[in-house]
Amino acid sequence: MAPASRRCSPLPPLPQGEGGQGGEAPLDGQGDLGSGATGETPVVPPSSTFHVPPSTSPSGTFGPEDVFYYAYAVFHSPTYRQRYAEFLKIDFPRVPMTASLQLFRKLCILGEELVALHLLESPYLSQLITRYPVVGDNIVEKGFPKFVAYEEGGPGYVYINKAQYFEGVPKEVWDFHVGGYQVCEKWLKDRRGRQLSFDDLMHYQKVVVALKETIRLMAEIDRAIPGWPIG
Repeated sequence: MAPASRRCSPLPPLPQGEGGQGGEAPLDGQGDLGSGATGETPVVPPSSTFHVPPSTSPSGTFGPEDVFYYAYAVFHSPTYRQRYAEFLKIDFPRVPMTASLQLFRKLCILGEELVALHLLESPYLSQLITRYPVVGDNIVEKGFPKFVAYEEGGPGYVYINKAQYFEGVPKEVWDFHVGGYQVCEKWLKDRRGRQLSFDDLMHYQKVVVALKETIRLMAEIDRAIPGWPIG
């Protein structure tokens, strides 16, 4: 199996327009990110190297996937995205490194969980939170999908036609955007006029779980980081 950092995630870490033109993220050796909305100056060692605390492994070493998981977690911090929003529109995202072994380990763990979710390999995905209760032709009709909440702000139904729907989709999941797109809406829009197979129906429900867990982990990442700039 290829390393997670070399596989393609269906849920990229930064929305389009917030991460430059893509590519690898430059790594800052210490301090905060580049100048931008905050007016702060990036600190990059002349050698272009950076220091990472020892890994969670018993040997005390770390590998490229540890750094990848750490960066993936940082990029999913809502505070990171808000604090550096203007900078992210004009340049590549930068990774603020921490001198705290405890924080590095925590963010590695959270980042690894996110990667598993976004590759649809997490064990959480077997615990579906939605149902697809109505038998029919499973065709996504013109004018659909539509979200109808049980009550304002609560979960609801995602209709693919006048009769059939996914039941129990959280409102925050329906509204969640990745790469500038509303994921739950776009996936079905791209399949208008098509008949959804059993695998399609299961895939969509797994994506709902992945997004719900992503929202939870993003909040947990913010709680784990004691302050900005990361120290």
